[in-house]
Amino acid sequence: MTGPPSQHTYRIEDLAHRTGTSVRTIRAYQDRGLLPRAERHGRANLYSDAHVTRLHQIAHLLDRGYTLASIRELLEAWDTGRGLGGVLGLVAEVEGPWTDEQPDRITRAELDARFGGPDDDAVAEAVELGVLERIDGDTDTFLVPSPQELAAAAELHGAGVPLSAIAGHLRELRVQVEHIAACFLEFTTEYVFARYLDDPEHRTDAHAAEAASLVRRLRPLAQQTVDAELARAMRAFATRHLRSHLGSGAPAEPRADTRTVVLPAGTIEAVERLVGAESVAAFIALAAEREVGARALDDLATTTGASRGLDEPA
Repeated sequence: MTGPPSQHTYRIEDLAHRTGTSVRTIRAYQDRGLLPRAERHGRANLYSDAHVTRLHQIAHLLDRGYTLASIRELLEAWDTGRGLGGVLGLVAEVEGPWTDEQPDRITRAELDARFGGPDDDAVAEAVELGVLERIDGDTDTFLVPSPQELAAAAELHGAGVPLSAIAGHLRELRVQVEHIAACFLEFTTEYVFARYLDDPEHRTDAHAAEAASLVRRLRPLAQQTVDAELARAMRAFATRHLRSHLGSGAPAEPRADTRTVVLPAGTIEAVERLVGAESVAAFIALAAEREVGARALDDLATTTGASRGLDEPA
């Protein structure tokens, strides 16, 4: 570890106090090669401001989720002159906002007005889901990470959808969206970012900056693709759903590829109670297509993971 001459020296207890670290942790970092040993001055082991900086770097990287082994590699790169700037720039790019939407604040009175009155249970559930975030020291105001999401909930509630149903739908939607995100990440990692992550020759500042630039360019693609596919699916499903409710009065698309499937009477009756007799066929068709789509995504993720595992050396 190199650095300018220090004007301060610290005994290990003082260093621990200065950095908010325990003496035991400092010694553990030294044993792992994360922190250089103290310099011997007479009978005393003294640490410098460079040690303070190093401990702050370790704490910063731990907060970002790095393991101690990864931190050691990064710090070795720093010590050999390769620098942390490019790597930390890449980390900042990945951990930064993935949307241009700006968070907002809303008071409890404004919240009650938008949703037709006070509902403590709904507010608690919104906080649990992260739609609202409490602000320390201010019990009357909430942070809204996504004003668009809150506005959508208000519109749905105003149209007659219960808040409990909106929350349940959001939970289900998040599972599906997180699945899509995982698949997109696997896809881009395999074909784009693997060389930066797996090849030691691509772990320079220049390559890290190149990877960060790719993140900026590819980041909008996931949302654009999902937007396009969602628009296509919504149009197809909404059209089919409307025609099923209008019945024979609306022209139906010819379906030469349809065939009869026998279902248990209990299943048909349960669906009838849920959506009405006139919507049974449409509901079952939509449910089946949704399940097929979900399983296709599962198969894609499993196949991708298995193929990557086969490529790895034993």
